[in-house]
Amino acid sequence: MSHHVCLVCMGNICRSPMAEIVVRRVLEEHGLGEVVTVDSAGTGGWHAGQPMDQRAAAVLARHGYDGSVHRARRFEVDWFGRADLVLAMDNENLRALRRLAPAGTDIRLFRSFDPAAPKDAEVPDPYYGGAEGFLDVLHMVEAAAKGLAEHLARVVR
Repeated sequence: MSHHVCLVCMGNICRSPMAEIVVRRVLEEHGLGEVVTVDSAGTGGWHAGQPMDQRAAAVLARHGYDGSVHRARRFEVDWFGRADLVLAMDNENLRALRRLAPAGTDIRLFRSFDPAAPKDAEVPDPYYGGAEGFLDVLHMVEAAAKGLAEHLARVVR
């Protein structure tokens, strides 16, 4: 069984690509890398084709992750047909995705998979802040990625 997860933020240069890279590693560590595919996108297309924000790439690199190949892209409506689970980084993107989605599409907040976070917790956008915001995002993403992997282990096996 193959399962597809798409992580979505605003421009696909900070939060969702960081989450994509972290989730991929955590899935590999849980033995799920061959059965779950992960990608990311933004609800807006103004960064399409651009690399990850340098601050996001730098914090990933300092923690052993490689974000160098990422290129931003915009979420397309027809992707709902191939994604089993669409995860928004915040409520604004969650609402935008739900407006576009066919009925019955599984769309949730990404941090809802972090057992230590409130179910409505968001991954805040670090774009307009300093480097510390990107580190905070990384910690939130790592925590949610572990919970997501545990959830997917139950779903795909």
